[in-house]
Amino acid sequence: MRANGRPLTTTSLTAVRNLGILAHVDAGKTTLTERVLFATGATHKRGEVHAGTTVTDYDPQERDRGITIFAAAVSCTWGGHRVNLIDTPGHVDFSDEVERSLRVLDGAVAVFDAVAGVEPQSESVWRQADRHGVPRIAFVNKLDRAGADLDTAVASIRERLGAVPLVVQLPIGREDAFAGVVDLLTMRALHWHAGSDTYETGPVPEPLREEADRRRRLLEETVAELHADALEEFCATSALTGPTLARALRELTLRGDGVVVLCGSAYRNRGIEPLLDAVLAYLPSPADMPPVRGMADGAEQERAPDPAGPFTALAFKVTATATGRLTHLRVYAGTLRKGATVLDAATGRTERVGRILRVQADRHEEREEAVAGDIVAVIGLKAARAGTTLCAPGAGLVLEPPSVAEPVVSVAVEARSAGDTGRLSAALARLAEEDPSLVVRSDAETGQTVLSGMGELHLEVAAEKIRSGHGVEVVVGRPQVSYRETVVRGVTGLVYRHVKQDGGAGQFAHVVVDVEPLEEAAFEFRSTVVGGRVPQEYARAVEAGCRDALAEGPLGGHPVTGLRVTLTDGATHSKDSSEMAFRAAGRFALREALRLSAVELLEPVVEVTVTVPEDGVGGVLGDLAARRGRVSGSTAVSGTAVITATVPLAELFGYASRLRGRTRGRGTFTTRPAGLAPVPASVAAALPAR
Repeated sequence: MRANGRPLTTTSLTAVRNLGILAHVDAGKTTLTERVLFATGATHKRGEVHAGTTVTDYDPQERDRGITIFAAAVSCTWGGHRVNLIDTPGHVDFSDEVERSLRVLDGAVAVFDAVAGVEPQSESVWRQADRHGVPRIAFVNKLDRAGADLDTAVASIRERLGAVPLVVQLPIGREDAFAGVVDLLTMRALHWHAGSDTYETGPVPEPLREEADRRRRLLEETVAELHADALEEFCATSALTGPTLARALRELTLRGDGVVVLCGSAYRNRGIEPLLDAVLAYLPSPADMPPVRGMADGAEQERAPDPAGPFTALAFKVTATATGRLTHLRVYAGTLRKGATVLDAATGRTERVGRILRVQADRHEEREEAVAGDIVAVIGLKAARAGTTLCAPGAGLVLEPPSVAEPVVSVAVEARSAGDTGRLSAALARLAEEDPSLVVRSDAETGQTVLSGMGELHLEVAAEKIRSGHGVEVVVGRPQVSYRETVVRGVTGLVYRHVKQDGGAGQFAHVVVDVEPLEEAAFEFRSTVVGGRVPQEYARAVEAGCRDALAEGPLGGHPVTGLRVTLTDGATHSKDSSEMAFRAAGRFALREALRLSAVELLEPVVEVTVTVPEDGVGGVLGDLAARRGRVSGSTAVSGTAVITATVPLAELFGYASRLRGRTRGRGTFTTRPAGLAPVPASVAAALPAR
């Protein structure tokens, strides 16, 4: 039988699913997306990552590198429902793309490799989804691989993610012999024919009957422990009916109390149709989501997902294409029509929407309107950026924008030809507009243009985009990491008097501050002054001055973090005291306190997971040690070693080439941020000042 990708028959909110595909790099997200498009009839030929023929990895760099770099949106229909799907990157350098996507999605499918289970970036994107409260179901992919094991992958979901997996399928066959699944809800077997896109259902094979019954019983017991209504039925009858089980699974998914787990092989086109059915059955529609909240006139307000309500949308992505500047929107309330005027709720500026497009990766289908629950792109907006709230005029509401990660790696960029300097500036401005995690600044001391991003690959991709997309040849300097300074031992009772008299109104501020270390990488200010010796508005000015002083530390001019400043005393003058004077006092007092404190340098470190053949372990361990790496774990699986280590980010530049050389091209590695760590004194002494 073939999938039921029949045309959409209703436009109600309950017939829409907005979901993302999340996973570690190379877990099979893009291949799964391609199979979904094929199964639903959105495409008529399966795209392949290795052949560079995928719909969502359409950028030349994505096809050359074989990875997803930019989140791509596609739409399809299944079972009378509209499915808006975003294929997100799996590489840590592009986690900001995942963050912006999760901000506007209602649900997600987390993809796991059946051999590797939960990998480092799998865990990172899972935590991102946790922060946004996005319900998920899991798909254990690549069951046809040697060493694939569903139970091991499920155990890693339970142990590493702290989730409660609710496994609803049993594989039929192992590794190369994987041929289908047993649906534990219906107790029917689904067999896919070799070399065909069709499958057929039938009774559970006799050799699997006992195991299927055992797993169905385990599923019922687990659900009954988590769901009150299911527990009541289970206690009364010692079993759960199919409808009760399905309803409980949906409610547990929406609450985040459990994760439905399915399995298959996207490459072999097995397990896609049941996954799509599970998306409709368990993941939320826009109608299931609570009203979106925002600020209007200084007060919090709500907007329900009602197509008849006041138009409210959040821009989450901006791209430049041959057809114009595309602003990608998630519509939360109301209806947007072509030619309508919309309000930037934060700035009060109005703009006109020229065209509305339903996005199919790099192809577009023009539409007359977009309603609550839609994810679309519009042409005509000139000022909207990622995070901009767009509303109907007269109904402004500012929604919380997606958070933007702080860049950790920087390079100096300049045009190879002096005549291209202006074009380079325009190209950098466009890049920063499209990708908020890229930051462009001019170094006041060196006069260099500095491009900062989330990693070495992130900056490589940006530089190549300048060359290929804007026709500007650029020279890129060695990446520089963002160091920080922190207080190890502070000072108590530092007195600073700011007195200035230049003929006009004078300035007077007297402050006494304590400075002490703070465990987390943050800044905290508090005032313990009593008796009104320093009014509250002046205390706030002292805090602002301290924050000014954090920009440059005493060791090398790096930003300062990890300290608490306490204003303990002070004095004012009846005429000469002002907020400006106390801000200056706070700035100079903290600078003096930092000079007298014990301060150390911090550097960003990353957790590196290296996968190499067992015969290459020795060389890899030696290289990691030479890069100041600290090995935290090593496991062996089927002749392959997986090494986990914490390594300073500054030592990882060029590591990809070195690893390939040491392992004859067979080694791979992934990274994820692991915070900040002290820089050894011998290394810090050799570093130039900022």
